[in-house]
Amino acid sequence: MMTDPIADMLTRIRNASMARHDRADMPHSRLKERVAHVLKSEGYLDDVRVSEGEELKTLTLVLRYGRDKEAAIDGIRRVSTPGRRVYVRHDRIDPVCSGMGISILSTSRGVMTDREARRQRVGGELLCQVW
Repeated sequence: MMTDPIADMLTRIRNASMARHDRADMPHSRLKERVAHVLKSEGYLDDVRVSEGEELKTLTLVLRYGRDKEAAIDGIRRVSTPGRRVYVRHDRIDPVCSGMGISILSTSRGVMTDREARRQRVGGELLCQVW
């Protein structure tokens, strides 16, 4: 039984990126799909696909690489866990790597980046940080 599906998703992305795989496959959930779309809109992923299987949906993330197979994601870490939820106000969201990375938040207005949350003046649960 998996207790933290978001941490599993981030670990699959991290492992696939370090092994220089083209894609990462995982079980689908709506929250994972929304986080993946945020990563795609910020330029960390090339594509997000949802495929209908015989029993379960599968989420496929196509990873982005630069020249010489250099990964777009240098680091990714889970902040809020099931045992320790981390909530932040819009004015207390710290920049990641001096603004070179992003934080992904789950807010009352949906899943969004830290910049979007500051612009909309809404806080929420700090899911993860990517740089």
